[in-house]
Amino acid sequence: MARYAEDVYYEFAIKLTHDAAQILKAAINGAKNVDEKQDNWDLVTEYDRKIEEVVIGQLKSKFPGHRFIGEESTGKDLPELTDDPTWIIDPIDGTTNFIHGLPLTCVVIGLAINKEMVIGIVYNPVLEQLFTARKGRGAFLNNKPIKVSNVQDLSKALVCMESGFIKVHHMREKTIERMRTIALEAQGIRTLGVAALTLCYVAMGTVEAYYIEGPGISTWDIAAASLIISEAGGVVVDRETGEKINIMQPRAIGACNEKIADKLVKLIHEADQRAK
Repeated sequence: MARYAEDVYYEFAIKLTHDAAQILKAAINGAKNVDEKQDNWDLVTEYDRKIEEVVIGQLKSKFPGHRFIGEESTGKDLPELTDDPTWIIDPIDGTTNFIHGLPLTCVVIGLAINKEMVIGIVYNPVLEQLFTARKGRGAFLNNKPIKVSNVQDLSKALVCMESGFIKVHHMREKTIERMRTIALEAQGIRTLGVAALTLCYVAMGTVEAYYIEGPGISTWDIAAASLIISEAGGVVVDRETGEKINIMQPRAIGACNEKIADKLVKLIHEADQRAK
């Protein structure tokens, strides 16, 4: 019965993801009304709000007993994650990219049951990349199985980070030192400005790792994609402890394996000591 219910949840979420993503795709090259939430690196448009209203409205109608965590409706005040089915939604991840018409942006829908992610969907309709995962059933890109990279050495790894938090005064020195430290060790550094999609690129083996945290990052940025990475054979760990990520405290490193993840945890700790 539980598996049947999950099938119902998944099929409805896939349809809803496609509907929501068409709003994003139709609007990406047009004019937008832009508001700042925390600063000019943390933006929101009317389309973020519109998509979230559509997604949560339809989910509430279909599954009235479920709970919801959404970027625009929940905001900073995250509710406690319970055992109840809880949908975790980012209507537009990569909003700044979306505002500029950069096609690295996506709709994100995940479902947690008993505090564990069981469904993860990340869809970039501009590049037609649909990443999906269900707990215990593998990870897929456009219905084809994906696996993480087999690179074991950080010197052969492409690592993604976000540079935007240099603008946040209390994070500036640490961010600069972390980027410098990792750039010296990795084969290359990239900054894509879209958390969920970048985590999916780890899952498909395009990049080996992604380190992300900061005041603009929350549960909806990593929840769905963390399942996609783990189902693709990778790991998502807490940057502080190196242990499995708690999606309610998203200071995350997504990596193709534990060796790469552990190396990044070590390097970030060393960088933070120097930044002090």
